[in-house]
Amino acid sequence: MFVLYDLVFIIFAIAYLPLFLLRKKLHQGFAQRLGFLPRALRLDRPIWVHAVSVGEAKVAGILVKQLRQAYPAKRFVFSTITTTGNKIVRSFQQEGDFVFYLPFDLSFIIRRVISRLKPSVCIIVETEIWPNLINQLDQMNVPTILVNARISDRSFLGYRMIKPLLKSTLNRVRFFCIQSQKDARRLSTLGVYPDKLKVTGNMKFDFFQDCPECTNDKLKLGLRHQERLFVAGSTHPGEEEVILSAYKKLLAEFPDLRLLLAPRHPERSSEVESIIGEFGFTPIRISKLDLSAKRYPLNAIFILDTIGELFSFYAIADIVFVGGSLIKKGGHNILEPAYFSKPILFGPYMFNFLEMSDLFLAEQAARMVPRGEELPNQIRFLLSHSDELKAIGQRARQLVLNNQGATKRIVQLIKTAVQI
Repeated sequence: MFVLYDLVFIIFAIAYLPLFLLRKKLHQGFAQRLGFLPRALRLDRPIWVHAVSVGEAKVAGILVKQLRQAYPAKRFVFSTITTTGNKIVRSFQQEGDFVFYLPFDLSFIIRRVISRLKPSVCIIVETEIWPNLINQLDQMNVPTILVNARISDRSFLGYRMIKPLLKSTLNRVRFFCIQSQKDARRLSTLGVYPDKLKVTGNMKFDFFQDCPECTNDKLKLGLRHQERLFVAGSTHPGEEEVILSAYKKLLAEFPDLRLLLAPRHPERSSEVESIIGEFGFTPIRISKLDLSAKRYPLNAIFILDTIGELFSFYAIADIVFVGGSLIKKGGHNILEPAYFSKPILFGPYMFNFLEMSDLFLAEQAARMVPRGEELPNQIRFLLSHSDELKAIGQRARQLVLNNQGATKRIVQLIKTAVQI
């Protein structure tokens, strides 16, 4: 099976190469993706943590903080696939750690990389199934653990189609730390042995800490005390127009309302600037703020064009819309604004966070906007009903607090089940 998988992977890679070049993904880590690591690398059986991109890297940061306490003498190896994920793991690496890009999942490349790293364990954040990686780790007696694992509706349909091929790979994993009973049932349906399934909860609830310095961001934006800030986070193409249209309608009633747009991909900032201009507003990038300015034009709309700052702007928001949900992208994480007791709105397409969004709706800790045209009405209602605005935010924060503790449970499982 693995020989056939290698062959298919190579054919796909050759076919994809022109697109890879077009998208300028031949960054400096490309050699690492081919398995070339520094010759002088000496790590003494490190803990290997793989986090594909931004969301997983943030979760990895929570886990690594507690693993360092449990294993203070251990070095860590971090692998990612995206450059943004790579940047985030570098923010919490320490001296002696090694950060690199995960090699292509070809058996001869993976085998060489594992031989160089000699990890004591490989911890994969969320459900990244790389057959050769998992198989080669198992053959070399390195336990693999999947943490914060979940199986989305879309993934489940795909995995069921290849269950006979997938079952063997999945059961080479030492154990799965799963977000919910629903995910456990799905993995069981795919053939994972019951003793490998541990329901530990969602680590994303553990991400948060208070951010006293975040309040300075309100001053940075030049906002006056009575002004309120509407933050639209992680937006995608097709959503900014809906948000700006809603905002323009609301300004007649709420002239003290200000807007910050945070596109999911900051490289779209120039595009978002153009859209803002078409609506008659003045775009101002956060990276270009004039800190000496006391006040920005009343028609200014802020664009968050940097990575890693959305959390702090959620902290000063008065109302939040989480993007990727008015279009069929599947939504984004709503826990960050929830932690800060913010009233949260999102669209109907939250299938990547289905259980989480359903939980928030059931607890009346968020509101769903069924269509883009409804957005101004939803915002108008909350801004006009301060008691409900405050209550929905308080319910959101309490829900986060009630679901914390997954990371601690996972570290305890690792300590008792794996010799590191």
